Amino acid sequence: MAQPNIVLFYADDLGWRDLACMGSKFYDTPHIDRLAAEGMLFTDAYANAPNCAPSRACLMSGQYTPRHGVFTVGAPNRGRAALRRLIAVENKTVLDQRFVTMAESLKGAGYRTATMGKWHLGDDPTTQGFDLNVGGFKAGHPKSYFSPYKNPKLQDGAQGEYLTDRLTDAALSFIREKDDRPFFLYLTHYAVHTPLQAKQDDMARFADRQPDRGQKNKKYAGMVYALDRSMGRVLEALKAAGKAEDTLVVFFSDNGGHMGATSCKPLRGAKGTLYEGGIRVPMIVRWPGKVKAGSRSATPVIGVDLYPTFLSAAGAKRPEGYTLDGEDITPVFKGQVSLADRPLFWHFPAYLQGRFEKDMFRTRPGAVVRRGKWKLIEFFEDKRLELYDLSQDRGEKANVAATHPDVTRELHALMATWRLETGAPVPTKANPKFDPDAKPMRRGGE
Repeated sequence: MAQPNIVLFYADDLGWRDLACMGSKFYDTPHIDRLAAEGMLFTDAYANAPNCAPSRACLMSGQYTPRHGVFTVGAPNRGRAALRRLIAVENKTVLDQRFVTMAESLKGAGYRTATMGKWHLGDDPTTQGFDLNVGGFKAGHPKSYFSPYKNPKLQDGAQGEYLTDRLTDAALSFIREKDDRPFFLYLTHYAVHTPLQAKQDDMARFADRQPDRGQKNKKYAGMVYALDRSMGRVLEALKAAGKAEDTLVVFFSDNGGHMGATSCKPLRGAKGTLYEGGIRVPMIVRWPGKVKAGSRSATPVIGVDLYPTFLSAAGAKRPEGYTLDGEDITPVFKGQVSLADRPLFWHFPAYLQGRFEKDMFRTRPGAVVRRGKWKLIEFFEDKRLELYDLSQDRGEKANVAATHPDVTRELHALMATWRLETGAPVPTKANPKFDPDAKPMRRGGE
């Protein structure tokens, strides 16, 4: 069997309901909706972490956060010291070279590889398996979405050129290259991360649009529309090059939607939280002849699944002696198996402050396991356990830990075993600067 081309279209901060095919009545996403109509839409797909860098480190390494040590973005103790009960664990801000990336494995299997857009795991992705890098370095968001970009890995374009369009141009050039080898394209847009900047024509579409359950920001809507336009251009380029039938396309997001820009309702929380709004994301797979058009799957899947899945699709061997935490989900694509009862894990031993200090922390140190319909959250400060039945309560409104003690104990034990297996560090040391009488300020912080 010929090796398929692989396109991983990776959005930044795009929430679970930020697509029309996921239920939004505010955003316009016709091309991504078309992808869903021609492929499989996953309703219970999860990012590897509630914010950017750790989710990307897991994606590229194929491993959960405790194995590579990238737990959060930047400092692990974000927020005023007087409000933090524990000392957070050490956090790494780059993916160490010793990890075998998805790109390295595919390159070793004969693929040409390219990344366009956000990297956020160090200075240069070409040292970790990519033949070509356009615009990717250590920064987590652009200085500007309009040229000049002030990006050391991206030459400025004409005045006013838009970043999402520019990265798409680079992706299309890569697709059109005359080369008999299969390709792996990691189109990892900075959009829709802040700063919120959209083209005037894109914003104008939403001038008279009525809000939908908290989705109302017209500038953000314009950014989503530009992201969708990028998808449309990629799909058309694949078709024009005669490669559409031989290409596996995956659409995914690195974490939940940004609370200040969109709404994740009916899910609870947003980017930076361990609730569903922070980690559940849209995922779509199109693979002609392998995935049934217009199909849907409620199988819980997670970002670390993509590495072994791509290797399986490519007929490539797994790296010898190297751990991959995810599962090959190509049988799910084909409707052959269900992985509904396997556990999924998240580990976030850090503090992440809210937009304003009055909002306290988006999340405090904690961990999550989901198995089947059950989701357990443990918060390390006070050992609090929250159990939710996602089949009945995807908005996580009713903590049923007290009424389902057996399930709570079982999942808590599963989490403890997983921590031992992965070497997951748990913060236990008291913060000497913590003040139990400290009150959050209305704005700002330290």
